[in-house]
Amino acid sequence: MTDKLKPLREKIDSIDAQILDLLNQRAKVAQDVGHIKAETNAPVFRPEREAQVLRGVADRNPGPMGDTEVQIIFREIMSACRSLEKRLAIAYLGPVGTFSEQAVHQQFGHSVEALACASIDEVFRATEAGTADFGVVPVENSSEGAIGRTLDLLLQTPLTINGEVAIAVRHSLMTRTGLMDGVQVICAHSQALAQCQIWLNNNYPQLERRAVSSNAEAARMARDDATVAAIAGERAGVQYGLGVVKGNIQDDPHNRTRFAVIGQHPVGPSGKDRTSLALAVPNKAGAVYTLLAPLSQHGVSMTRFESRPARTGTWEYYFYVDIEGHVQTPAVARALADLQSNAAFFKVLGSYPTSLT
Repeated sequence: MTDKLKPLREKIDSIDAQILDLLNQRAKVAQDVGHIKAETNAPVFRPEREAQVLRGVADRNPGPMGDTEVQIIFREIMSACRSLEKRLAIAYLGPVGTFSEQAVHQQFGHSVEALACASIDEVFRATEAGTADFGVVPVENSSEGAIGRTLDLLLQTPLTINGEVAIAVRHSLMTRTGLMDGVQVICAHSQALAQCQIWLNNNYPQLERRAVSSNAEAARMARDDATVAAIAGERAGVQYGLGVVKGNIQDDPHNRTRFAVIGQHPVGPSGKDRTSLALAVPNKAGAVYTLLAPLSQHGVSMTRFESRPARTGTWEYYFYVDIEGHVQTPAVARALADLQSNAAFFKVLGSYPTSLT
């Protein structure tokens, strides 16, 4: 066995040496790019450029390594090279161990400074103030719908959506010991409790369920109190040293949460983009139909339509709409110009590359 493995290991060592040399060559070129960006005051992170690179490596990948694995590796390479220009600060809804933190690293890699914030409002404030270069906030869950606070803040902020990240939500029931002995209460974020209620009803109907600020906070509570069980992702379980009682307890096996990346600068077209809008219509018959008609007329596909009360006390609504394409795409630009003329309120929340997953 050893005689057969030795030449293969030597070949791997030789390939690793080549990879290391190429990585450092890439890093030096990235430094040169950074110097040019500094001279022109160009942004360090270009979401459209990184999306193009990641799609490109998947398109060119001959295998046997899978496309997703290749993209993960290249994401980290770009993150490490980018950090030679500047180590980006990314605000997210904390504490450590949340799905929001997972979304940060899925979008930016691990060579960033992740800033845990106590609320979605704080993520917006940190990004607006420049304390963070970007923010990552939850927008919607496939089971529970839109995150209302995020939608409200997108209406008010000068920030723009720079990207989106889709995370598969896998909830685990965890305790300090990995057993349920002595547990009196199950804690989680209210959405996580809702996403697992059928499983909880079938398995622990007698236990109190308590909503807390985040699943990671529930995990911290479970670490400190043997009478508490937490529903959280396994990342939080590892962070707080918990044992898994039961994994994948979410009622919907396809449960996903979509996050928005928010920043101060608009993003150019990547070739596969989405545009998010906030709209309101005059209070008259057929107003919504008239409002959206330009999308069909110009061949622009709408992928999301959601209403939310305007909170004026007059039964008025804002409509949140996602369409395929970038604002710089001619058909989209024409459709939006016509749409804006029909709207009582019109705001482009952002044009950005679609999620890779």
